[in-house]
Amino acid sequence: MSAVIDKYESLAEITAKMRQAALQNEWDLLVELEELSSAQVAELKILDLTPIDETTRLRKVVLIKQILSDDAAIRSKMEPWMDQLQRIMDTARSEDRVQKAYTAGASY
Repeated sequence: MSAVIDKYESLAEITAKMRQAALQNEWDLLVELEELSSAQVAELKILDLTPIDETTRLRKVVLIKQILSDDAAIRSKMEPWMDQLQRIMDTARSEDRVQKAYTAGASY
């Protein structure tokens, strides 16, 4: 049972670091930590299939709530940045379409 809790605790530590990285706009670190987080989740999918006792279950619930709280904070920090990035990409696509239309019209 401790292997499952150890993985959840490790994941909680990683997501706490991810939250801090997002708050400090350390995007490269956030990406690195996200890769670690994904690896932990993959391992948890395998380990978390075994039945657990009540004490372990309660600890697991606390850790999951902490992980979800960190995830919400990260998303809250990233959403404005992602929206801005989307607007930039949309503008670039529009400019590209205009350029292609202009270039196609100029070939006559």
